[in-house]
Amino acid sequence: MKQKIRELLAKHGGLPVAVDQIVDDQDLYAAGLSSFASVQIMLAIEEAFDLEFPDNLLNRKSFQSIAAITRTVESLTGNAEAAE
Repeated sequence: MKQKIRELLAKHGGLPVAVDQIVDDQDLYAAGLSSFASVQIMLAIEEAFDLEFPDNLLNRKSFQSIAAITRTVESLTGNAEAAE
């Protein structure tokens, strides 16, 4: 799951640094993630994992880091064991 999230982040995140240089708990917004890019990532994740983010998870905290995105997706899919 984390690898797929990293791929989506690389494709849609528009980050000035390579995604493979970002550690899982690094602040993506500090690394250059814009609000617009976070929406693009959300849409890509919804499509890739066939899910929909509820309104209560549409916040900066849910997309703060790769680890946070993974936890959020796990909570929606009930698939914590597939995180690695």
